[in-house]
Amino acid sequence: MAYSTVSNWTATEWNDELEAIARDKFVPLIKSVGASRVQMIRTGELNFSVVTEYSDEASANAAQAKIAEIREQAAQELPMTMSSSSAGAVFAQG
Repeated sequence: MAYSTVSNWTATEWNDELEAIARDKFVPLIKSVGASRVQMIRTGELNFSVVTEYSDEASANAAQAKIAEIREQAAQELPMTMSSSSAGAVFAQG
């Protein structure tokens, strides 16, 4: 069964350069540790969510130590902080 994580972030600034870093550096990093899909969704002027999909819970669990390192790196390199995260099994999708 597919498994997803959602992390919510707040930035102190937003521009095309920061979007490019997220797209070109952090999405590939997340995928390199086992994610099958990553979506970064702007949910407000300075807020966004990262939805990360895995093939199953075991794959997600195996990636979590590396994901924690990537989140820490992102928070150190970019003007943003993670406000919350959650995870669970996908029970319906379209």
